[in-house]
Amino acid sequence: MTVHVRFAPSPTGMIHIGNLRTALITWLFARSEGGHFLFRVDDTDQERSKKEYEDAIEDALTWLGMDWDDKKRQSDRMDRYSAVIDQLKAADRLYPCYETSEELNLKRKSLLARGKPPIYDRAALSLTDEQIKKYEAEGRQPHWRFKLNHTPITWTDNIRGEVSFDGALLSDPVLIREDGSPLYHICSVIDDIDFGITHVVRGEDHVSNTAFHIQMFEALDAKVPEFAHLPLISDAEGGKLSKRLGSMSIKDLRDIEGLEPMAIASLLARLGSSDPIEPFSELKPLIESFDFSKFSRGTPKFDVEELNRLNAKILHDKPYDAVKDRLSEMGLGDIDASYWNAVRPNLSRFKDIEEWWQVTNGPVTPKIEDADYIATANDNLPPAPWDENTWSTWTSTLKEKTGRKGRDLFMPLRQAVTGMDHGPEMGVLLPLIGFENTKKRLQS
Repeated sequence: MTVHVRFAPSPTGMIHIGNLRTALITWLFARSEGGHFLFRVDDTDQERSKKEYEDAIEDALTWLGMDWDDKKRQSDRMDRYSAVIDQLKAADRLYPCYETSEELNLKRKSLLARGKPPIYDRAALSLTDEQIKKYEAEGRQPHWRFKLNHTPITWTDNIRGEVSFDGALLSDPVLIREDGSPLYHICSVIDDIDFGITHVVRGEDHVSNTAFHIQMFEALDAKVPEFAHLPLISDAEGGKLSKRLGSMSIKDLRDIEGLEPMAIASLLARLGSSDPIEPFSELKPLIESFDFSKFSRGTPKFDVEELNRLNAKILHDKPYDAVKDRLSEMGLGDIDASYWNAVRPNLSRFKDIEEWWQVTNGPVTPKIEDADYIATANDNLPPAPWDENTWSTWTSTLKEKTGRKGRDLFMPLRQAVTGMDHGPEMGVLLPLIGFENTKKRLQS
């Protein structure tokens, strides 16, 4: 059997960490099995679906290095959905209901007040023709529910193990809105059948939906796919993922935070699994090591600091050839391999390289508040050539001659040479600035 999976986002907003994790794990599974990955756009919500969101989702997948074997849009398949819906109506598995949302809310509240589960009572099945005509005369349009069989619903989940529901304790799900538009459930099941989906990977918040879907597959005489329900991720404190990076879109993580795609992939691919989280420079080893059996049902914690550490480590290990084109795109094509190798151990974000280049190459306006001290520093400037020990040699000499130490020794030198009160390490900077540039700045 060839594995067929799908990632099926709704283009109603920007893709976030949780969505991307599902996409990545689905893709890793497909590629580890030599399978087929379908990118399916669930855009039946015409009011909220936007092309810009679809493009952003596609860009995020591409940026992370994920490709797809086919792409489909649900908005192109409405005729197919209508045909299957008619089939279910003819088989008496879909039935019309005329209750308003207010009436349904009252029913729910009444059941809850009596300590009973808020399951729809199937009152619509008892309506007479006269009652239906009366509702229609009032202008009511029916919504349509799927009639569940009151039998056990079981499956072996690739992550959760044995899962069981009692069909009698589930409320018949609404599949068709009052305006006649189909809901997610039926469209998704029809797509999974038509595109031969063998495995469905999604969040654990869909577990009860899966119970409905299994009976829909069976009602359409289709083979039920396997399921893998991923536990939802939380923040580092175990709460809802809403703080800082966890709630940002992938576009913002890339464009504002400046994170490397493999830092995100390295974290999300292993989060919640028994494999160690470590930095990877490519997706291949993550594909080769992928196995659903390594994932637990426990809630994985998304740690921003862990993501930052991975990002820095990946940058520290990047060879010059891997960044040469990116440097040119930033207007920093003059940076050579020796410069990159010198500064990369001090980068936390790739964009930090701009600060290093500005400080080493200028223009810089020196900040000199104690001219006598800076004059002494100029007189004791170590001769060229300079290396990583030049800064300590220079400051040791000045400490001996002036008696200065700590901030009083270092800060005036940094301000005079870089024009800044903070910035990259001076031990690394000084050889990159060079003897001539340093002397000019000290004498300014």
